[in-house]
Amino acid sequence: MELPRFIAEMPKAELHLHIEGTLEPELMMSLARRNNVTLPYATVQDIRQAYEFDCLQDFLDVYYLGMSVLQTRQDFFDLAWAYLKKMAAQHVTHVEVFFDPQGHTSRGVAFDTVLSGLTDAFDKAKRDFGITSKLIMCFLRHLSEDEAFDTLAHACACKSHIHGVGLDSSESGHPPSKFRRVFAEARERGFTPVAHAGEEGPPSYVLEALDDLRIERIDHGNRAMEDASLVKRIAGSGMAMTVCPLSNQRLQVVPDLKDHPLRRMLEAGICATVNSDDPSYFGGYVNDNYLAVAEALNLSHAEIVQLARNSFIGSFMNETDKRAAVAHFDEFVDKAR
Repeated sequence: MELPRFIAEMPKAELHLHIEGTLEPELMMSLARRNNVTLPYATVQDIRQAYEFDCLQDFLDVYYLGMSVLQTRQDFFDLAWAYLKKMAAQHVTHVEVFFDPQGHTSRGVAFDTVLSGLTDAFDKAKRDFGITSKLIMCFLRHLSEDEAFDTLAHACACKSHIHGVGLDSSESGHPPSKFRRVFAEARERGFTPVAHAGEEGPPSYVLEALDDLRIERIDHGNRAMEDASLVKRIAGSGMAMTVCPLSNQRLQVVPDLKDHPLRRMLEAGICATVNSDDPSYFGGYVNDNYLAVAEALNLSHAEIVQLARNSFIGSFMNETDKRAAVAHFDEFVDKAR
C-alpha cells in the first residue's frame, strides 16, 4: 500500500486539537447570521484571507474574534460535530480535545452551555462512529492564576465530563510557573495535567511545566530539542509529546517543514505524535499533517507507523482500551503490508 493511502486509512488518535480552532469560515459565517453577530468580514473569502499569520499572537487575535459567534449549546454542538465527522472520515478512532472556557465565559456564555454542547457531540460520535474521546479544559495563560482558579471551580462541578487541565494561549512572557498553585489544586482534584510549552517559549518553560506543573504530557515541545539533557529526560520518561507540524509552519515556529525536529524527536526516543492543533486556521486536519511532514522529511513507512502507534500509546485511555487500540492498529499494519 502506498504511503498516502496508508496514512489516510490507518487508525489513529489525535491528542492536540483545540475545538475552537476547527471553526471553518463557512460555519463562522453561518453562526454569525444565526446569532446576529456582526463580523468584520463580508464574505467567507474575507475570513479565509484573515487566516494569514506571522506569529502566534496574530493567530490568537483572529481566533478570539471567531469565538464571538459561539453562543448557544447548539453552536458548540455544531462546532464539535463538524470536527468529529471529519475525524470519522479520516479513520481517527480516539480524540483528546482542548476547550477554552475562559474565552467564552468572559463573553457571558455560561460554562455549562459550552460543556453541554461539546459533550452532546462527543456522545453522539461515540454512538454513531465509535470514536472515543476525552476533554481537556485549558487555562488561558495571558490571564491571571486567580481567574484560572475560578474556572477550575466550574470544572470541579463537572468532573465526570472533563479528564484533564491544560495551559494554552500566548506563551511568551507567561511561564508555566505562573500557574503552579492552580495546577497543584487540579491534580489534587483528580484532573490529569498537560501544558503547552516550548512552542515559542524557551526550553526552560518545558522544564517548568515538568517540574512546577508536574504535567503528564508535553504539548508542542519543539524547543526542548535545544537542550540535550532535557531531551534525554523526556525520552527516558516515556512521556508523549504532541507535535503539530502545519501549525508550526504557519506560525513561523518552523518556517520550513524540512527543518522540523519531528524525526530527531523519534531518533532521540521521544514518544512524538502528529496532530493538527487548530486545523481550520492552519490549513490541515490530522491526515494533512501526516502527509505534509512525511513529504518534507521523507519519512519512512516505519516512521509513520511509529508516529501513529505513539498516538495511542501517548493517549490517556485506560490500559485495557489502550492495548485494544494498539492491537487494532497493529492488525491494520500487518494486513497493509
